[in-house]
Amino acid sequence: MSTWKDRRVWLRALTWDISQEPDTPLETAEEELKRFMAVYQDGRPVVLETIEEMGESYRLSQEDKEYHITGGRTGILYGAYALIQALLLKKSLPEGVQAPCYPLRMLNSWDNMSGEIERGYAGRSLWFEGDAFSYDPARIRQLGRMLASVGVNVISLNNVNVHAPAQGLTDRLLPETAKLAALLRPFGIRIMLSVDFSLPLQRGLDTADPLDPRVEEWWKQLADGIWEKIPDLAGFLVKADSEHRPGPNAYGRTHAEGANMLARAVAPHGGVLVWRAFVYNCMQDWRDSSTDRPCAAYHIYHPLDGTFEENVILQVKYGPFDFQVREPLSPLFFGMPNTRLAMELQLAQEYTGQQIDIFAMPPMWRELFDDLGKERIRAVAAVSNLGRDDCWTGHPFAALNLYAFGRFGWDPDTEVDALIRDWIRLTYDFSQIEDEDALARVLQESRKTYEKYTAPLGLCWMVNPNNHYGPSPYGYEFQAWGTYNRADRNAVGIDRTGNGTGYTDQYPAPLAGKYADTDTCPEELLLYFHRLPYDYRMKDGRTLIQRIYDDHFEGCEEAERMQDILEKLPLGEDTTEVIERIHRQTDNAREWRDVINTFFHRLSGAEDEKNRKIYD
Repeated sequence: MSTWKDRRVWLRALTWDISQEPDTPLETAEEELKRFMAVYQDGRPVVLETIEEMGESYRLSQEDKEYHITGGRTGILYGAYALIQALLLKKSLPEGVQAPCYPLRMLNSWDNMSGEIERGYAGRSLWFEGDAFSYDPARIRQLGRMLASVGVNVISLNNVNVHAPAQGLTDRLLPETAKLAALLRPFGIRIMLSVDFSLPLQRGLDTADPLDPRVEEWWKQLADGIWEKIPDLAGFLVKADSEHRPGPNAYGRTHAEGANMLARAVAPHGGVLVWRAFVYNCMQDWRDSSTDRPCAAYHIYHPLDGTFEENVILQVKYGPFDFQVREPLSPLFFGMPNTRLAMELQLAQEYTGQQIDIFAMPPMWRELFDDLGKERIRAVAAVSNLGRDDCWTGHPFAALNLYAFGRFGWDPDTEVDALIRDWIRLTYDFSQIEDEDALARVLQESRKTYEKYTAPLGLCWMVNPNNHYGPSPYGYEFQAWGTYNRADRNAVGIDRTGNGTGYTDQYPAPLAGKYADTDTCPEELLLYFHRLPYDYRMKDGRTLIQRIYDDHFEGCEEAERMQDILEKLPLGEDTTEVIERIHRQTDNAREWRDVINTFFHRLSGAEDEKNRKIYD
């Protein structure tokens, strides 16, 4: 196992030895507060009162010369972290009872038991290596502290693309799985397991048909055995009939029939069945212009609304494609009012810089939650950006995204600038407010900068195939994944209105009309919903092709300014890593600018009105 150092991430003032082993969230809260108050030297004791019925909720107050924390079994720990952060940030205590908006706030780990992490950019797995468990217990407890401090309460341990060795987590390796769960339990964090829908076929049955009583009984017995060892297991996570994964369609069954069978197996134990809605034709012929990948999930799941068991959560990616730089919200969020839904985000920056290029996600998430309304979903999940690197997240700034995910999961109305500044103050010791302001601006603007020098105006998939890093405008254009931009010498984009693929019709009336009309469609999504000629006039009078040129030049210039700012900031032990990565980012930005601009210049034949260099 590689060595590591305790960077203490955002709770840097907590310096006690995490190798100690508290048994409950209350004991953890007591120890955290005892150690912190000794360092903080406030002089006021903290009085804890546990009220079981409060669950994850808590209340903070200051009475005379004491702090009071009242909360449920886990709420008491969340209250302790809230008090610590308020004191560190010199903020007033929140008023009234504080409760999480979403009961399930989960990290999806795409860890393979080999130690590799699919789409992982922060080193190897924190708990797997060599097809076995392999971890430092102290670091696992530090992970628990870090996630609990922002309210994350579930981690799915293994990749949703379940590889053969991971099947052992449910039997041969179950005792080891239980040991890892025990390390996280004192931080109020439960584990979840990704399971293969066809597992009965691998364990002696001749079918995995969800309507076969033998299959249902098999899953029931498996669940009984797992919960006997891990009584607080959160549940199962399933990817089925997606990208060659097995599922109920092989038996002529619906996704509701498949999910419900598994849900009934875990229900007696209070478990949930999280079923991913990432399903589409991944073997599409690029010549087929009538099949539109973003339409697929709605066609499959909308007719099933209201047919899922109560403990099924349908996990829906925030956009209908696949974690692209800019997508609209999936229409499933509006089309399944009678189904429990989770919104799936991606902390791992698969298409957004791979934790090399800076891409602070809070501004993007703010837009999503504003458009969504918090009442439409019951849970939030995010593909983890964690790994065994010293700084946990590859790029030190990528820790902001992990911190923000927890904060948004607790309160989706969290204000972006305040959140970013909280993270900065909990992470760096800036003596000058100008330094904080500079870093806050870099982080606030990073998403817009990245978007400008990469895929323009809602176009997706302009990346190198397989590794998804770097520009390749036709990289996915002739492949089977349904990932097309249809750029030619006359126009670019796909008509997804009622006159085209009909995708806009999947939205409720106000949104459908907004997206279908070029006058009201947000310009950032213009080429997602419309096919337009290069001389199309944008709202500011520029032609479409000129806007594409301008964005890419501006994005590159903004990346270079980011480099100038970061080279001057006192980032302490992060300095070397940040400087190395921002230099890679500016190189990437130049490559993106030149490749994309040249691509569209060759297609359109239009010159840049500002006579800047385009390689022809």
